[in-house]
Amino acid sequence: MATIESIQTAYIDYVLTEGEQPKSVYIFAKQNEMSEAEFYQFYGSFEAVEQGIWAGFATKTLAEIRAQEVWEGYTAREKALSFFYGFFELLKSSRSFAVYSIKKQPKGFTTPRVFSPLKDIFEGFADEILKEGIESTELSDRKYFSKKYKDALWIQFVFVLNFWINDNSAGFEKTDEAIEKGINVTFDLFQRSPIDNLFEYGKFLVQNGGIKDKMGFLNYGR
Repeated sequence: MATIESIQTAYIDYVLTEGEQPKSVYIFAKQNEMSEAEFYQFYGSFEAVEQGIWAGFATKTLAEIRAQEVWEGYTAREKALSFFYGFFELLKSSRSFAVYSIKKQPKGFTTPRVFSPLKDIFEGFADEILKEGIESTELSDRKYFSKKYKDALWIQFVFVLNFWINDNSAGFEKTDEAIEKGINVTFDLFQRSPIDNLFEYGKFLVQNGGIKDKMGFLNYGR
């Protein structure tokens, strides 16, 4: 009997052997001793199979890192690093499929549909840890900008994914370095900075220091 796992495994084997998707669900099902009806019980298309594979990488990564005893004590930055390291460690065992899948996606600034479920899972995770970071004051709660933090993390994830695809270093050590530097820079931007203090001071002066009246007085005296 067909299962999600058996269909995914058979699909990966086919595309890596043939270099392309099966010609039809009928042919794919027949080659794997299942009926079309069994296939459609789980997936509506081959694109949906790939979506499920990518989403599965994220789901498995989250399950593994959340099971760690130290997880609850991690900061938002550490949780992000843990996800990135865990995801790309898991992806090593499926590198050939990842390269195949990514390189056949259309180029552009929009997220390819094959990554849509993965992005949903990633953004749910990002929302969770960023809210924790803001509540603990690890991260700065900036009006308008805080809602964009998860977008910045997704962009960082896509960058590392493309970097990893082209990384030829032993053990993909350059990717590990890219993760560390990228996440640290990103979270440094999320944290409170001297610029935040300057804006807060200016806001205070406007609200409490009579700065508008004083500026008017100075202009009048010229």
